[in-house]
Amino acid sequence: MRMLKRHLFFAAPMLLGACVGAVPGAYTDQKAGFGVVSAQTSAAIGKRTAFAQTQVENDALRRQVQGMVSGKRIGADTAVQAALFNNKGLQAAYANVGLSAADAWQQSTPENPIVSIGLLGIGAPELGAYRAIEGMFRANVLDATTRKQRVAIADAAFQQAQQTAVNDTLTLANQTRIAWINAVAAFETVGYLTQAKRTSDAGSELARKLGETGALNKAGQAREQAFNAELAGQLAQARLNATRAKEELTRLMGLWGGDVNYTVPDALPALPKSVGKISNLEAKALSNRVDLRIAKLGLAAQAAAFGLTDQTRIVNDLEIVGGVELEREVGASGEVEQKVAPPNLEVEFAIPIFDSGKARMRKAELSYLQAANVLAEKAVNVRSEVRGAEASYHASYKIARHYRDVVVPLRTTVEEEGLLSYNGMITNTFELLTDVREKLSAQLEAANAKRDFYLAQAELTAAIYGGGAGGGSGGEGPAIAAGGAGH
Repeated sequence: MRMLKRHLFFAAPMLLGACVGAVPGAYTDQKAGFGVVSAQTSAAIGKRTAFAQTQVENDALRRQVQGMVSGKRIGADTAVQAALFNNKGLQAAYANVGLSAADAWQQSTPENPIVSIGLLGIGAPELGAYRAIEGMFRANVLDATTRKQRVAIADAAFQQAQQTAVNDTLTLANQTRIAWINAVAAFETVGYLTQAKRTSDAGSELARKLGETGALNKAGQAREQAFNAELAGQLAQARLNATRAKEELTRLMGLWGGDVNYTVPDALPALPKSVGKISNLEAKALSNRVDLRIAKLGLAAQAAAFGLTDQTRIVNDLEIVGGVELEREVGASGEVEQKVAPPNLEVEFAIPIFDSGKARMRKAELSYLQAANVLAEKAVNVRSEVRGAEASYHASYKIARHYRDVVVPLRTTVEEEGLLSYNGMITNTFELLTDVREKLSAQLEAANAKRDFYLAQAELTAAIYGGGAGGGSGGEGPAIAAGGAGH
């Protein structure tokens, strides 16, 4: 009888355990799923990323970032790489991939069986310490029969978490590039406004001296001084915008303390000689957009969940319970005798009298339908976004080129001819200053148009691969005032 008891308590768990397969290494790896994130990021934007889980790894990344930015003038690519290494919010997103891997790991592992042992009649004087020992073994049958479906759901969530992390990475890269563009453009604006202020100072001083001699009335003096005062306010605002824009870039790169002593260029790069048309743009976006992959994985997860709901619609909790009991009795001769009661086997399950599972099936069906429609809408939106991004890219290039090749050269010609007339005593000083101001205004417009082109270029990349911020269009300003932000 004791052999029977051992058979019940030890053979049953071994029988259930025989059905358990090895947990995939993709779930148990220390950096589970991060290889996919790193590879897809590199393929999309050519940048490296890292997942630091120890203080040693964090210190190594910090030293790398310090070597890239500390005391240096950084370009857009350096800023993006520093952000991918040093932004703590991105590190938190990578940790979420590990959490989803741990969830899949848990689903791949069977539910632990429950063993209970009890002593009955403790302290019975005629039997000594106890009257009987009762043991029971409980195992969830549905845990084994539905594990495949649950693992499939967890695996879809794991893949979805990886793609979400890729999208977070691309989003940070795009935000950082846009912040760098805005910062450099803002300092370029400050440079042009500083030139305009010098010219305005000269005009204001000339007006004051002419007023002292009586050659210029009070209205003319006030006009020049008012313009100079307004320009001083615009320059101060531009400097504030530049400071704010650089701080935004600093925040995205995760820098603080002595690491913020970097600089950015004073002007954006010159426009490229030409921009070509990208073929099969919609197809490239549909095959590369990370958010579209996330929606597809969401649909797959809902399909797996629907299958699991269908399988457990009637019986959603089924357990097998087995046990034995060892009793102690006082015989006729006064000796304590031990008897093993026959083992028992029970099956527990809920009777679907009230909840037949139809509501859960309906919810699963509608959830799947919802995911399908989300995916369909996302595909339509991706096509539209990439078409709009391409149109903005080419149009902004034409506008920027128009200012560079037409407007600014014409204003330069006007200024040069005005200077010749001034030297020939044909044009007065204030007309010459007006020509200089108008040229500076055209240069500011050209700088803003150039900024808009580089922002459109960044958004086009985001439209193809994902991570778009939905912003970044440049603002318009007065003739000599400037939009933009940050140095």
